[in-house]
Parts: sequence; C-alpha cells; structure tokens
Amino acid sequence: MEICIDSIESAKNAIKGGASRLEACSALSEDGLTPTPGLIRFIKNYSDVPVYAMIRIRAGNFVYSEEEKAAMLYDLQILDSIGADGFVFGALKADNSVDVDVCKEIINAAKFKPVTFHRAFDEVAKPLEALEQVISLGFKRVLTSGQKNTAPEGLELIKELVKQAGDRIIVMPGSGINPDNILLIKDTTHAKEFHASAKIRLDIKDKGENNRNGKKQCEGIMVTSEEKVKQMVNIIKSL
Repeated sequence: MEICIDSIESAKNAIKGGASRLEACSALSEDGLTPTPGLIRFIKNYSDVPVYAMIRIRAGNFVYSEEEKAAMLYDLQILDSIGADGFVFGALKADNSVDVDVCKEIINAAKFKPVTFHRAFDEVAKPLEALEQVISLGFKRVLTSGQKNTAPEGLELIKELVKQAGDRIIVMPGSGINPDNILLIKDTTHAKEFHASAKIRLDIKDKGENNRNGKKQCEGIMVTSEEKVKQMVNIIKSL
C-alpha cells in the first residue's frame, strides 16, 4: 500500500496507518511536484518505511525542455544524496509517446534505485506499446488509472496491463482508491500494489480575520487519514 503525501503530518499519519511505502511530493493539488529535501530528510529520520521522491518540476504536461530536464536531474541528485529510496518520474513527447531519451537519463541518474513511471502513462496514445517501452527502459513499476480519471473507471485497461506485464514490471493502480473500492480493484485487476492519498479535509477554523462579508475566515488543508490507510492495509492483508 503506497501512500502519496505532501506534508509531514500526512507522512506521519500514513506511516502510523501501516503504509508500506510513501511517495513524497509537494503540491498534491497539482497532482504532485518535486518535494523539498527537508521533507525527505524528516521521513528518513522518522521511519524506515521506504520513501520515493516525485521528480516533476512543474504542473501541466509532461513534455520537458532541456533546461527543465537539467533542473530535474539536479533535483534527483540532491534527493538521492539525502536518502530517497526511489524516484517517481515520467516524460512524454509532443505526440504523447514515451520520451525514451529523457527517461533513460533519469533511470541512469537514479543508478540502482527503483523508478516508478507515474500517471503521465495515462496520457500515452498507445498504452500497451508504451508499457513495453517502460519495461525496456528499466522502470520497476507504472502508476496508472487505466487512462481514466480514476482507477475504478479504468479497471479494464488496468487488468489488461497487469496481464501483459506479468512479472516484468509492477502495474500499480492509483487515483480514486479508497477503503470502499480497493477490494473490487484488486479482484478485478489482480494488481498486487496500490496507490492512494487517503486524504481527508482538516479545517483550521477562525483565523482571527474577517473576510469581505464580515465573516470569520476558515482555512482547510488536505491531510492523509491514518484510519483510511489502516482500513485499506487491513483489507489487503485479510485476502
């Protein structure tokens, strides 16, 4: 059970809930960007749970310039040096095919640490062909929602990808996975690893300021729920 997190509080809750791996990001509201070195260092000091660092310099598409590629390679080196156990990355060409050259550079820079091809995969034009490219490049797993908004909607393609992959790469369903549907996803796709954020909204009430309507302002943040993680882990373990 991999949990994606973008804060110290979420990391602690995921670990307490029994997550077997963390995907560390910043800005999950933007589908995840490169995390700060401080977040990675905290997690490594806090727990032995493996933590993979997202390598994604900006929101938007996954077609990167030479300057962006160079910056991401530098980020990877920094996060590698402070103990990231693996990395999460994906790059495409303008025609929505896998950018083999950029991916190869990232794989080489990661040395022997595992790299996951993230949900850029859900934008490729030919997913079955792309899966073979991702395997040949040396990625250890691919995160996918089956080219739909959520994994429950993309079950048929995920099932096909799992079957085609065999034991050559791990196909990991992600997006929209929760305690209510994880068993269905597992039974339908036969996937062995799962990815979720397990988020709940935490309201921070009364900032002590009034908004334009004269009402007290309230802020809310999304954090990982220890209980949701625990429920999903227990469902997987009980099978």
